[in-house]
Amino acid sequence: MLNSILLILLGLFSGLVVATAVVAFITAVGVVPRLAQKTKTERYSRVYETAIMLGGLAGTAFSFWQFNLPIGNVLVVIFSLAGGIFFGALAMSLAEVLNVIPILMRRMRLKGGLFYIVVSIALGKLTGALIYFLVRGFYS
Repeated sequence: MLNSILLILLGLFSGLVVATAVVAFITAVGVVPRLAQKTKTERYSRVYETAIMLGGLAGTAFSFWQFNLPIGNVLVVIFSLAGGIFFGALAMSLAEVLNVIPILMRRMRLKGGLFYIVVSIALGKLTGALIYFLVRGFYS
């Protein structure tokens, strides 16, 4: 019994540390303000912050409990697409804040073609996700 309580506390505190580190990282780097600035939606900055927080809480809840919501396949696809777009934009703003793209361009000695690099990365992630979720037994 004591062993179980200690394991529960260890898991809880470990999760709190990781969550705090992620929030501190996103805050310190300034990803949310940069995302709002790039999309010209500065007035919705609080919405972005709230969405990140609620998404983290929902992800945690969904990993512990299974929910069966009768929303239909179309709404699942729409919700997944919206989530993918949001996190893709968040990842790209993080890359921009950290100046990853200019450093990559300089190191690879590229003069142009940034659009094709970004599209290739996005298509690669899309292909990987589709294989992971649609090809049964691929990662087993």
